[in-house]
Amino acid sequence: MDEQRQVATDEEPGYGIGAVARRLGVPAPTLRTWNLRYGLGPSRRSPGGHRRYDARDLWRLEEMNRLIRSGVPAADAAREVLRIETVPEPPAEPGAERGPARGAGQGQGPEQGAGQGQRPGTGPAPGARPGSRPGPATGPAPGSTSGSTSGPPPASGRPSPERVPAPAGRPGVPALPTVAMLTRAAVALDSRTVHEWLVAALTRHGVSWTWERLVTPVFEAICRLQSESSAGVEVEHLFSDRLLASLIGLTERPSRPVNVRPVLLACAPDDQHSLPIYALAAALTTEHRVETRVLGSRTPYPALADAMRRLGPSVVFVWSQLPATGDPAPLSSLPATRPPSRIIAGGVGWREGLPASIPHVTSFEEAVTRVLAALD
Repeated sequence: MDEQRQVATDEEPGYGIGAVARRLGVPAPTLRTWNLRYGLGPSRRSPGGHRRYDARDLWRLEEMNRLIRSGVPAADAAREVLRIETVPEPPAEPGAERGPARGAGQGQGPEQGAGQGQRPGTGPAPGARPGSRPGPATGPAPGSTSGSTSGPPPASGRPSPERVPAPAGRPGVPALPTVAMLTRAAVALDSRTVHEWLVAALTRHGVSWTWERLVTPVFEAICRLQSESSAGVEVEHLFSDRLLASLIGLTERPSRPVNVRPVLLACAPDDQHSLPIYALAAALTTEHRVETRVLGSRTPYPALADAMRRLGPSVVFVWSQLPATGDPAPLSSLPATRPPSRIIAGGVGWREGLPASIPHVTSFEEAVTRVLAALD
């Protein structure tokens, strides 16, 4: 649209794209991208036949812009905005808008924030799935301190997700971080901010989303910094500690579990990488109401066998992150319980030779799917 046409349409009822761009501080090409990709476009036609943004459209775009600036990927922000049926009190009727542009000079590219959270594809360890749904976007909007959680109804046949406690938040601390922000907080050894941001992400988007979109990229960034000698192991330890603290409370028995027999999760002997099984247990608990038991790192096979006899679990999930801990032979010696327990091997550490009866999963999404399919 050229400048003369824009001036003419600005005189008609509703908001023209130039006025909206000035008001939000978002370039017009970005607004056109949001329209084409996500359906966040003008819904009104003026008497002259031009497409115009009405008050509802403007509110949606303002919310979209706010979510993206808070670190939410563009596609996720659009889904959340389009899901809302009612909007707050609308601004002044379009046509009267001639006030100073808000946020001028603070524009962003067509997909700012959309590149965050690419799937590394290595499985439920630092480098695993946890997914698009983990959660429907639930909880208070970025910047809110409300403790309420809400979201779209679950898919047909799926249990409703458990509630995740919302963080208290602090003035001046964004409700949701980007990967870079969370990495910087970890490098600064700012344990409080790291913890608050992890809890905020878990509250709003669930375990799977947080694991894939934040946790895995942050671990990868920390590893890169360590290889460049600009960060020590203390950064990894602090981030791991705060992550475990955020996850462990989410593994408590759900109020109405969908399974009769629990899911038992453990690391292979000498494997200390327990974060993946805590993340998997938390996702099963909060997103699917599955009762779990986590034995943690370095679980000897005799101890795992004793736990199987005492609990009679429906599923036994054994994690191996490194080839040194991935000897498959002892899995065949685990006891045959009655009713039988389905054994699943998770992680990239398992060497060749897994029994045909034991499925091997290397992604978070596949792990969740396999466990759910094996429940009583």
